[in-house]
Amino acid sequence: MIHIVSCIIVTNYKQDVSAEVEQIKKAMGAGIDISFDCAGFTKTMSTALGATLSGGKVCLVGLGHTEMTIPLAPAAVREVDVVGVFRYKNTWPLCIEFLRSGKIDLKPLITHRFGFSQKEVEEAFETSARGGNAIKVMFNL
Repeated sequence: MIHIVSCIIVTNYKQDVSAEVEQIKKAMGAGIDISFDCAGFTKTMSTALGATLSGGKVCLVGLGHTEMTIPLAPAAVREVDVVGVFRYKNTWPLCIEFLRSGKIDLKPLITHRFGFSQKEVEEAFETSARGGNAIKVMFNL
């Protein structure tokens, strides 16, 4: 059986990787064969590599940083494959259809909404930059 987990930034602190890997493993209740890093930061790739089982795969989807310092040697010893994707071609029509049909509900991902005044825009960017419980920060126009 394949178990898949999407890694998210739990904190911004690299020193928290080990504890967060253990939290992810405990939350999944089983080994993680495939991880998708949809953020693309040193922290999230380190977490994905640590949480993925030996012989598993980590798929780098997000491109947050163009250069990262990640623990490749421990992942290589455990034979964890790193696969990159950059797949935007022809995906919009399918995504729009999923949204139109109700097969995917994105509303739960919108955690914060702000107006469009200078003060609100600054607050929105600060909220997004802090991370924490901010998943998707939206502006009401």
